[in-house]
Amino acid sequence: MNSAVSREPDAVSREPDAVSRDRDAAGRARNARPRDELGRPLPRTASGLPGAGDEALPPAQALATAQRLLAEGHPFHAHEVLEASWKAAPAAERDLWQGLAQMAVGLTHALRGNSRGAVSLLRRGSDRLEGYPAPGPYGVDIEGLRRSCAELAARIEESGTAALRPADTVIRLQVSE
Repeated sequence: MNSAVSREPDAVSREPDAVSRDRDAAGRARNARPRDELGRPLPRTASGLPGAGDEALPPAQALATAQRLLAEGHPFHAHEVLEASWKAAPAAERDLWQGLAQMAVGLTHALRGNSRGAVSLLRRGSDRLEGYPAPGPYGVDIEGLRRSCAELAARIEESGTAALRPADTVIRLQVSE
């Protein structure tokens, strides 16, 4: 009996698929697929809403862009803007930006009809803002956001998402001047 180890290729090929993953210059995975209005991936050949990109905007511009996207009913795309800011933020601001991004994902779940995900992310995002002064950095409406997300989470927990109107999922990120 031959004890030599077979060197045949693995059953699962490690070669890239015909359609390789999108990568940036540093080799990090990026998803350049088009997305629908709620952020769900579409086929590569479809047209959809443009992504926010991975580059962080200056804080005031990020908040204004995210607010516009929320008002237009695109919380997933607002989340992308806020997530880029979170990843680029100094350590002292990371919880702020992560919390805002999580709130936007919670709103996305609400619009998609995912009550459990909505409640979880709205509360998790709200918890991340705890400890920031009011108003927060860049005029973020800490108290208003925490209150709005708590109320929306409680409403969804009690009644689900079916009765929500798009306007119910728009939150105000900054204190009004």
